[in-house]
Amino acid sequence: MKRIALVAGLALALALFATAAEAMTVRQFLTVAQTLPQNATMMLHPEGRRLVSEVTGAVSALKAEQAADIAAGRRPAHCIPSSGTGISPEALMARLNAIPASRRDISVLQALREWMAERYPCPS
Repeated sequence: MKRIALVAGLALALALFATAAEAMTVRQFLTVAQTLPQNATMMLHPEGRRLVSEVTGAVSALKAEQAADIAAGRRPAHCIPSSGTGISPEALMARLNAIPASRRDISVLQALREWMAERYPCPS
C-alpha cells in the first residue's frame, strides 16, 4: 500500500511539475483560441497544438490527483471515469467562455478541476 501511495505521489508531482512549467490562464487560452481556425486545421498551427497540450496536461494532472487521493485513502474532489472525460472542443470552449471575465486569470488546470468536480462528483 505504501508503494502505491509513493507511486501515485510521484505521478502527481511529475504531472504538476509538467503543467506548472507551461501553465496557462483561461484568459490566455481563450485569446489564443480565438486566433485559430475552429476546425481540424487548428492542429497544423503550433499554438493549436499548445492548447491541446495544455488541456491534456491538465486532465493528466487531475487524474493523478484523483489517484493520489484514492491511494492515500482520501475522497477525491472528482471521480473522472477511466474511460476519459468526454470533453468535446465545443464543450470546452463553451465552459471556458462561461467563466466570468473577473475569474479568467485562473489556470486552465483550475478551471478544469472545478468543471470535473461538477461533472463527475464522487459518490458519498
